[in-house]
Amino acid sequence: MTDIATVIDAVNQTWILTVSFLIFFMHAGFAMLEAGQVRSKNVANQLTKNMLTWAVGVSVFFVIGTGFESLMTGAGFAPAAGAGGYVGWLYGAVFAMTAATIVSGAVAGRAKLRAYMTYTFLLAAVIYPMVTAMTWAAPETGLVEQLVGAPFADFAGGMIVHGMGGIAGLTAAAVLGPRMDRYNTDGSVNVIPGHSMTFAVLGTLMLCFGWYGFNVGTAGAFDLGDGANTLSLVAMGTTIAMAAGAIGAAAVTWMQSGKVDTLYTANGMLAGLAGITAIPNTTAWWGAFVVGGLAGIQLPIVFDFVSERLKIDDVCAVFPVHGSAGVLGTLLMPFVAVPGAFEASVGTQFIAQLTGVVIIGGWTLTATAVIWYVLKALGQARVTPDHEQDGLDIAEHGVETYPEFGGERVATDGGPTVVDTTESGPRADGGVETGSPIKMVSAVVRPDKLGDIKQALAEINAPSLTVTNVSGRGSQPAKTGQWRGEEFTVDLHQKVKVDVVVADIPADEVAEAICEAAATGEPGDGKVFILPVEDAVQVRTGATGPGAV
Repeated sequence: MTDIATVIDAVNQTWILTVSFLIFFMHAGFAMLEAGQVRSKNVANQLTKNMLTWAVGVSVFFVIGTGFESLMTGAGFAPAAGAGGYVGWLYGAVFAMTAATIVSGAVAGRAKLRAYMTYTFLLAAVIYPMVTAMTWAAPETGLVEQLVGAPFADFAGGMIVHGMGGIAGLTAAAVLGPRMDRYNTDGSVNVIPGHSMTFAVLGTLMLCFGWYGFNVGTAGAFDLGDGANTLSLVAMGTTIAMAAGAIGAAAVTWMQSGKVDTLYTANGMLAGLAGITAIPNTTAWWGAFVVGGLAGIQLPIVFDFVSERLKIDDVCAVFPVHGSAGVLGTLLMPFVAVPGAFEASVGTQFIAQLTGVVIIGGWTLTATAVIWYVLKALGQARVTPDHEQDGLDIAEHGVETYPEFGGERVATDGGPTVVDTTESGPRADGGVETGSPIKMVSAVVRPDKLGDIKQALAEINAPSLTVTNVSGRGSQPAKTGQWRGEEFTVDLHQKVKVDVVVADIPADEVAEAICEAAATGEPGDGKVFILPVEDAVQVRTGATGPGAV
């Protein structure tokens, strides 16, 4: 018969595993959030980095990181590998990998994959384990308590995970330098919008869901005491801070531009969560509003300072979202706590919090800077300008996240049908020579009209065409957009160029068919040009003149 202690232990272990799985799910949120904030040409690279961060990082943490942590606490090198008790290791691993993946968003768009993975290896092996060795894993009294006489309070990783990750990301971005087109020679800033607001917001909401694993999960597993340390207090504080962060960020952007910025609102939710993560077990309900609200308010202010004053290109705003927000919440702990939450005086506890922030931040900044400076000196930190211009998806992975064109039988333009241009269908080449002059009909039209144009050309027996993605400007007015509260102008509109070369079919009929299919009645429908062609040569047969068309 199973005794009650065994049952309780099984329930506790199951709960810790469930929480670990919930935190692991945050990697899906990070992947979507970061992918949405980068250009379309760098999406696959960002997704790959998130997957490899987990794969490489968790393996290294298992074999080396846990052993280094135990070594630094005086227990000797004792890695999780082969030691048993793997539930506790997995719980620690998901925290470590969250800190690691934060960095990827800061260096997006220009870091070599091998450089980023080298840093991930060292973070999982040494940098993060050193932080936990000084705090969570420290025997009896931690380093801070030994120094100032009061313990450093970080309940679920506001500073140990998020503050550290944000500082590491900012440091790496500073050493690496900005994306090649982020700043002009005079220092002015160019806005580089991400490719998908949908991805960014959905990723945010997935992270918010997983965040309950951080805070509430930790409370359920380890801190079910009375008074200040209650599960309900942690759940309330986490939720209120999340909401207040969104409100704070939205309010600032509205005051700055007269518009509520969607991305800043999403980032504000995360900043509020990062702010409360160190202290949800001690913070009063009103304190959750204060911490979350201030974390959201500082977000656009700090991002602008980093971007415009420091000239550091933090692509996914990881420092204001995780770094400064985590630091802020950690330092506010003694001022927003419920009565009896800590034993020291307010001043002493604040000094303890400040000391912990300085130690963790100083170690992270120093270790990160050394690693990236070494990689930079070896020429291994950054991709070449050509690769950066082409996009890291092609340069680093040989793939396109959004391939514009597929194979011979793929309707890649969204048209309803694929026009058959085989021998049994409409003539594609080798037309009958009629003595008619060869002409090219060249049209620049809306991309969404390509399917209709294909169908219209097939109906007049002129299915052969060449399609090119282009951009340009004419009568269509410029558009104004907004990204992180900054306005930018788009005066080069995305179009497709359709070229049709004909001989035995009147060019004016082709032009008319294109015009009818492409028309919407609005500015920007495009233009059609009819040009003479001196000659033509069919590669397959060697035929020339109209017979080659």
